[in-house]
Amino acid sequence: MDYEQIKYDTKDGILTITLNRPDKLNAFTGKMLSELLDAMDRADRDDDVRAVVFTGAGRGFCAGADLSGGANTFNSENRGPVDPGLDGHRDGGGLFTLRLYESLKPTIAACNGPAVGVGITMQLAMDIRLASEAARYGFVFTRRAIVMEACSSWFLPRLVGPQQALEWVMTGRVFSAEEALNGRLVRSIHKPDDLLPAAYALAREIADNTAPVSVALNRQMIWRMLGADHPMEAHKVDSKGIYSRGKSEDVKEGVTAFLEKRPARFPMKVSDGMPSYFPWWPERKFK
Repeated sequence: MDYEQIKYDTKDGILTITLNRPDKLNAFTGKMLSELLDAMDRADRDDDVRAVVFTGAGRGFCAGADLSGGANTFNSENRGPVDPGLDGHRDGGGLFTLRLYESLKPTIAACNGPAVGVGITMQLAMDIRLASEAARYGFVFTRRAIVMEACSSWFLPRLVGPQQALEWVMTGRVFSAEEALNGRLVRSIHKPDDLLPAAYALAREIADNTAPVSVALNRQMIWRMLGADHPMEAHKVDSKGIYSRGKSEDVKEGVTAFLEKRPARFPMKVSDGMPSYFPWWPERKFK
């Protein structure tokens, strides 16, 4: 796919996906959704991509849904499918966060400016969120008379707790990066020029020191266990993983490299090295 509303740039194992409608504060459209979904599929297929950093072009991350459709912007009866071949009644933001949830690569948000509506809810499904001092956040749904989207009623309270989630959502106010940090929405705040270097440093630490298959498995274990009803569910998956990975070439290399006091060179790839028990969950259908 030739992208029009995002940029897809890879360098030294790190993929940067930039929302690219700067004249519209990167407002979210059906076209942007299609491109983001394609980009994530592409990233998962590419073994050279070890981490993904998301940011926005210009002075904003994403101003939320494109409201140029006026009063009927959120009326699915008038806008049709958000993506070719998909049910028009499905929420577009949710399609993207569900795809992020399934990702085999770690994802990092580098929020460079305003992020409201889907601009912030899409970040909830990313693994780590960094903010610029210029970032502003808003779960503005109640001020537009709509409801939370992009699966944010699942993600947000798990990240910040129900009390903080309820306050931000019920008031619908726009708040600062500092409040986001205090509410545990973001990991850290950076000066604007330092934001991407900080995100890349974190991505670089993953890319340079870890086994790709192990990262993919551990990422899924943490996200999936958020919905488990008993630690036994974690024990079942842990046991399969320790058994399968324990005899792998990756683990042999990891232990040998440690004993020899040298950087590890893990041979296994996500594209063909995921263990036979993966995925261990049944596919969820939209009904």
